[in-house]
Amino acid sequence: MSNSFMRRIATLVAVIGFATFAGCASTGKSASVGEYVDDTVITTKVKAAVLNEPTLKSAEINVETFKGRVQLSGFVSSRADIDRAVAVARTVAGVTSISNDMRLK
Repeated sequence: MSNSFMRRIATLVAVIGFATFAGCASTGKSASVGEYVDDTVITTKVKAAVLNEPTLKSAEINVETFKGRVQLSGFVSSRADIDRAVAVARTVAGVTSISNDMRLK
């Protein structure tokens, strides 16, 4: 095999590798596969923490996560429930910030 042929193969492999990694990179509006999995884990952990909190009797709290930013929405009975849900969500590993969109019933 000639050096020219080997260089072409090496270039092709490099281009394919770059395209693969570029395809997995995240943008401001989309998450990479790894970030999506991380966000799913964070969402699950926050939901479990909220449901396991004895002072939060409402199961009407929705949780969504994007790049570690958690959004809480839904309806609760009191301002104390809102504050407690936010506090519980903050304890979950991976949560970078919380957007509180919960409303009182």
